[in-house]
Amino acid sequence: MRSRLAARSTRLVLAAAAVTALAATTACGPEDPTENGAAAPTAASSSPAEDGRSEAPSGESASGGGSTPASGSKSSGGTGDQGESSTGDKSGYGQSCGTNDLDFTVTWEAQPISHYLITAKAKSGITCYLDVNTPSVSFGSGADGVASPVGQGGEDPIKLSGSSVAYAGINVKTTEGEGGKQFEHVIIATTEEDPDPAQVELPDAPTVDKPIVTNWSTKRDEVIPRVI
Repeated sequence: MRSRLAARSTRLVLAAAAVTALAATTACGPEDPTENGAAAPTAASSSPAEDGRSEAPSGESASGGGSTPASGSKSSGGTGDQGESSTGDKSGYGQSCGTNDLDFTVTWEAQPISHYLITAKAKSGITCYLDVNTPSVSFGSGADGVASPVGQGGEDPIKLSGSSVAYAGINVKTTEGEGGKQFEHVIIATTEEDPDPAQVELPDAPTVDKPIVTNWSTKRDEVIPRVI
């Protein structure tokens, strides 16, 4: 009887040990990722290369638009070659001469008929054309001091550049007697509408009365003013 009880106790101990071992094995086995909050990988995930979102090469747009223009590149359009305009050199422009494009001198000429000679020369770096044939000449601000054109001489147009010059002649007094006013300066412009006429000192202070002026010419002997 005692031996049966001992054998039964032994079996109970062995059974308990087996249960304990089984529980330990189950506790140490692989964890279910869903139990500790980690998401299990799925077959739907893919690498960047597989879903078309591979990195774009350096310097190219990720949108596939090609490489962007290099910094500082210039358009091929625009105004083209500007020549020397930025330096103030107006050569080659074919422009009309404004009064401020020219330097004027006035000298007294005694022969063959006494008169005043205007010499016009383009300023340094300027090329222009006297396309208005007759200069605007006046003495003082009054209408009676405006020189009337007599139509002598004339080349249209006259190109002025470098050492080339144009001439015009003035007869300051075309009346007899003592009438008239004295002036020390003459006002010269390339056109009557020029907003910036030049005031040029005369070599003396002549008496002016009903003055006349010739056209521009490159020949001095064509600008001797005569009353017609």
